[in-house]
Amino acid sequence: MHTNHLIHETSPYLLQHAHNPVNWYPWCDEVFELAKKENKPILISIGYAACHWCHVMEKESFEDESTAEYMNKHFINIKIDREERPDLDNIYMEAVQAITGSGGWPLNVFLTPDKKPFFGGTYFPATKMYNRLSWLEVLQNVVNAYQNRKDEITNQADELTKHLLNDNFLKNNFSSDKFLFTKENTNIITSNIIKQADTVWGGFGNAPKFPQTFIIQYLLRQYHFTKNEEALTQVLLSLDKMIYGGIYDQLGGGFARYSTDEKWFAPHFEKMLYDNALIIDVLSEAYQLTQKNIYKETIEQTLNFIEREMLDKNGGFYCALDADSEGVEGKFYTWTKEEIENILEDKASLFCKYYNITDKGNWEHTNILWIQQSIEEFAIKQNISFNDFKAEIDECKRLLLKHRNKRIRPRLDDKILLGWNALMIKAYCKAYAATSNESYKEIAVQQMRFLQQNLCKEGIWYHTYKNGKAKISAFLDDYAYLIQALIYLQEITANEKYLIEAEHITNYVIQNFKDDEILFYYTHQSQTDVILRKREIYDGALPSANAVMAINLQYLSVIFDNNEWKTLFEKMINEVGELVIKYPTSFGVWALMIQLNTFGINEIVLCGETIENSLIQVLNKYIPNKVLQASTNYNETEKFPLLKNKFVPKKDSFYLCKNYSCDNPKYNVNDFLAKI
Repeated sequence: MHTNHLIHETSPYLLQHAHNPVNWYPWCDEVFELAKKENKPILISIGYAACHWCHVMEKESFEDESTAEYMNKHFINIKIDREERPDLDNIYMEAVQAITGSGGWPLNVFLTPDKKPFFGGTYFPATKMYNRLSWLEVLQNVVNAYQNRKDEITNQADELTKHLLNDNFLKNNFSSDKFLFTKENTNIITSNIIKQADTVWGGFGNAPKFPQTFIIQYLLRQYHFTKNEEALTQVLLSLDKMIYGGIYDQLGGGFARYSTDEKWFAPHFEKMLYDNALIIDVLSEAYQLTQKNIYKETIEQTLNFIEREMLDKNGGFYCALDADSEGVEGKFYTWTKEEIENILEDKASLFCKYYNITDKGNWEHTNILWIQQSIEEFAIKQNISFNDFKAEIDECKRLLLKHRNKRIRPRLDDKILLGWNALMIKAYCKAYAATSNESYKEIAVQQMRFLQQNLCKEGIWYHTYKNGKAKISAFLDDYAYLIQALIYLQEITANEKYLIEAEHITNYVIQNFKDDEILFYYTHQSQTDVILRKREIYDGALPSANAVMAINLQYLSVIFDNNEWKTLFEKMINEVGELVIKYPTSFGVWALMIQLNTFGINEIVLCGETIENSLIQVLNKYIPNKVLQASTNYNETEKFPLLKNKFVPKKDSFYLCKNYSCDNPKYNVNDFLAKI
């Protein structure tokens, strides 16, 4: 069977293309030498294993012999897994957005042999349609321009690269005579978020709808601090509608990446590790605040899904599950009414009513399980006991899941990414804090140990791990999320070693990623295979790495009384402050920081040999604005300013401090919690 240069890669996405007749190369130096030597333009095609349209374009064009022959003759062809090389994806996605006004995957970009982009787009059909040229027409136009209008191509590539470089510098900072951390600013941010809110179906903006957990988190905390009822209403509506929707796997737990409609009904069926981590994160806070059982159940079901389908038995969480199985999107997750009736028999009628299952199908001749009212409301309307109905629904779900497990499964992207794993570890820490489920703490500790043993070699961290091999130097978001996971692990375990490691990694990031001014570059200073070092400040599907670094710097500046880090954090937030207030839906994590500093940070200290039970009570309580340090180890007090002179012989003691100035200790945890 024909293979190309991708056959030696570990990325499942690259391996999917290893048998294409296109002579694909991975991104490497020799390819650019070859392009110079043969005087050919370069095509880079970027996607990821769970991407539906990537599969479509592969089937239509990259598996077609005559198309491949044309590509091989006129281009040097490079395939890139965007999850393995987010640095390249960031640069070339921005180039395509500048050219076409939109972006997405697959991302197809044409470069000069010196890596500069001059043209690109996303999915191109095999035959001309949707007002789009066919893929072959695009290739022919590029070849024609490259051979006959080389000067134009060179100029366009230079201009576009200049644009990318300029775009990399912030032009909008908060003037230092204004004070950023004010209640007025948090109210403006709130109203700017609410303006985009869908008050019928929850969420923000129009279809396609993404969970946007950072701004949900902001509104949840805003209610906690100010009792703004409108904020809370939008949070609960958004979370409930997502949990009732097809975006949530009603049988197996776990969330799909986004909804194609405004009702959260028909998802794009791929399940990504990071989405589930971020939703668990916000659900944990929602449960702490409201104690609504639906949030606890969703946390449990989703983490069950993660452990069942995304956790490697040797350690590490996988990346993603594909949207397609047997070449059909959503086939694994959807049902005909007849199937359900055959499996559930006399229980089917009520189940179908509750999940809106129809004879014809509620989606493309099949059915997505979709709830339109809460289980309590449904039971009342049907005049049946809530407990009986709940037990029956749970049993039906168990039977259908058992049947579904026999189906052909969606493909799994089984590489292990440092940053995404760190986000999931943080999610486990937060789920433990909210629910007191000991197994969540155990998994968080085990998974961090796995990362330390397998993705860190001689103090250098790596971005991706597969088949026993770690490779590609870690990026800024890997480090930022890793530091944050270590901070949360310290909170739930009272183990100081996590803070020591967080401090060590933070120093490394400052030395190797810091720009000359205020922010951090996405790539390490020694990385030379990119045309520019980008600074990422927006939230995308993942939190802004710069914003998370700023949060880490603030937290650790309190733990270690480090004024330089405090000053750096303040400069970072001032640099983007005005943008954050105007456009909070693009800067949710930064907005959380403005909120945190406006309402003030509680420094919480727990000391004593038997604080374990008290610690879980403190963790259970919703205190989103805290630096928490707990210690059973009297010998650590010299290293940590917050612990200094806090140990009382033979007693557990609890302190509430602001700027290291502490109230008198409490010796009873309930008295202490009453004070916060």
